Amino acid sequence: MADEVQNPAPEEQFTAPQQAASEDTLVDIHEDAALHEEEMNEEHSTLKYIHLGEEELLDVFKKLLETQSIEVLRREAEALKSAFYKLVNQKQKIVQPTDDEQSQDVEEVVSEVEQQFKDLYNEYKRRRTDHAHQIEEQEAQNLVIKQGIIDELKALLEAQEDINHTFPAFRELQQRWRNTGAVPLQQSTDLWNTYQHYVELFYDYVKINNELRDLDFKKNLEAKTLLCEKAEKLILDPNIITAFNKLQKYHEEWRELGPVAHEFREHLWERFKIATAAVNKKHQEYFESQKEEQRKNLELKRQLCEKAEEIANADTKENKAWNEHSKAMEELQKMWRTVGFATKKENTRIFERFRAACDKFYVTKRDFYLQFKTDLQENLKKKIALCEQVESFVDSTDWGKTTEKFVNLQKQWKEAGAVPRKHSDALWQRFRSACDVFFTRKNEHFSGINSEYVENLRQKEAIVAEIEAYAPAENPEENLKALQDFQRRWTAIGFVAYKEKVRIQTIYRAAIDKQFKNLNISGNDKKLIHFKSRINDLKNADEKTAGRVIRSERDNLVRQLRQLDSDIALWENNIGFFAKSKNAEAMIAEVNRKIEKAKEERQLLSEKIKLIEK
Repeated sequence: MADEVQNPAPEEQFTAPQQAASEDTLVDIHEDAALHEEEMNEEHSTLKYIHLGEEELLDVFKKLLETQSIEVLRREAEALKSAFYKLVNQKQKIVQPTDDEQSQDVEEVVSEVEQQFKDLYNEYKRRRTDHAHQIEEQEAQNLVIKQGIIDELKALLEAQEDINHTFPAFRELQQRWRNTGAVPLQQSTDLWNTYQHYVELFYDYVKINNELRDLDFKKNLEAKTLLCEKAEKLILDPNIITAFNKLQKYHEEWRELGPVAHEFREHLWERFKIATAAVNKKHQEYFESQKEEQRKNLELKRQLCEKAEEIANADTKENKAWNEHSKAMEELQKMWRTVGFATKKENTRIFERFRAACDKFYVTKRDFYLQFKTDLQENLKKKIALCEQVESFVDSTDWGKTTEKFVNLQKQWKEAGAVPRKHSDALWQRFRSACDVFFTRKNEHFSGINSEYVENLRQKEAIVAEIEAYAPAENPEENLKALQDFQRRWTAIGFVAYKEKVRIQTIYRAAIDKQFKNLNISGNDKKLIHFKSRINDLKNADEKTAGRVIRSERDNLVRQLRQLDSDIALWENNIGFFAKSKNAEAMIAEVNRKIEKAKEERQLLSEKIKLIEK
C-alpha cells in the first residue's frame, strides 16, 4: 500500500481532457466554438427583429421577461437592444424639426418610448445580476459543504474504529460529495486534490478487510470500464461537438470514482486516455475544417450582399414590383440563414453590410406604402359599394338583365384594385357569396325536376351492378380502361333526385374503390384516378355548393404549385452558389434530388388542375 501512495496512479496525473501542455489550446478551441455559436444565434436573433417597430419590440421584450429564463433572455435582450436603437437612430436622422417647439415635441416622444425600453432592459440586467449572485452563493455554500466533508474524512481516518462502522460512513461521505454541486473555479482543483488524497489514505492506511476492499475495487473497475466503452463510442459519433462535451462529463465521472486494484490501474487509464486523445484529435480537425468552410461562407455572403444592395437601390414605383422585390429580399434572407457562419474577423462586418441593405430596402418600402395605404382605403370604399350593389340584386328574377349587371359588377371588381389585407378575404367572400346566391337561384330555376331523374337513377344502378360484377383481366391497362369507362359513363348520365343522391353515390363509390384496389398501377396514376373520381362526386353531389368547393380545391392546388415553383427556383439558384465552391458535389446532389422530387409532385398537381378545368 505504501508504494501506491508514493507513486500516484497515472489517472491522478491526467485528469483533464488532454495533457497539461495542450490543455490551454483545447480550452481555447472549446470557447471559440461556444463563441461562434453565440455570435451566430445573436446574428439570427437580430435579423428576425429588424422589421419590427418600436412598440412591437417593447411588447416582445415584455413577454420575454414574463415567460423566459435568464439563459434565453441573455441572447434575445441584446438582439432586441440592437434592433431598437437602430430604429431610434433612423428616426433621429429622418425627423428634422423646423423650430424649437417641434424639436422639443419630438424629443419628448422619443424619450418616452426609449425610457420604456431602458426600464425593461434595466429589469433584465437586474435579473441577470441576481442570477449570477445566486450561482456565486450556491457555489460558496457547496465549497463549505465539501470542506466539511474533507474534515469528516480526516476525523474518520483518525477514529480508528471498527471497519463495519467506518466503511459505511466513508461511503456516505462519498455520496454526499457527488451530490454536492460545483464550487468556485479558483478553489476547485485544490479542493478535489485534497479530497482525493484523503480518499487514497482511507484505502491505503485504514485496516480494511480484503473482501470488502476487493468488492469496492470491483465496482470501481466495472464503472471505469463502462466509461472507457462510452469514450470509445464517442470516436464514431458524427457530431463531434456533442461527443467532445460528453467526454468532459465522462472525465468528471472518472475523477469522482474511487481507485481500482493496482494491477488494473495503468492499463485501464491508458485505454481511457487513448479514447480521449482520439476524440480530441477529431475535435481539433473539425475546427480546422470549419475555418475553410467559413472562408467559403464569407464569399457566398458577399454575393448575397451585392444582390441585396442591387434590390435596395432599385427605382421601384409599382406595387407588383415591390411585392416581387420583397419576395426576392426574403429569399436572400432565407439563403443567408442557410449559408452558415463566416470567419470570426469578418462575420460582424459582413452581417452589418447585409443588414444595412435590408434596412434601406424596408425604409424605402415603408415610405412607398404610406402613400399606397391611402390608395387601399379608396379601393376599400369602391369594393364595399360593389358588394352593396350585388346584394341588392340577389333576389331578382329578371335573369337576363340581372346577369348582365352581375357580369359588369364583377368586371368592376377586378378593376378596383387591392384593399387592406385584413379586409380582403372577408370582402371577397361577401361579394362572391352574393354572386353565388344569384347564380345558384338561376341554375335551380332553369334546371328543375323532371322525369329524366328517374331514368338517370336506373342507369346509375345498372352501372353499379356492372362494376360489382366486373371480373378483372390479367392486363392491368385493360382493367384501368374498363374502370375509367365506368367513371366516364357514370359522369355522363347526369343528376338523380335529391333524396337518392347520397345512397346511389355511396354504393357507387364502394364498388369502384373495391375494383381500384386490385389495379397494379403507379402511385401517381392511382392518385389521379381517385382525384378525378372525387371531383366527379363533388359535381354530382350538390349543385349549390359544388362550384364553390371545386374552385376552392383548384385555388389550393394553384397555391401548392406556385410554392413548388418558388422552391425549385430557390434550389436551382442555390446550385449556382454551391457550384463556385470546392467539394460541393454532395450538397449539389442532395439539392438536385429535392428538385427532381418537387418536379414530380408539380407534374401531379398540374394534372389535377387540368382535370378540374376540363
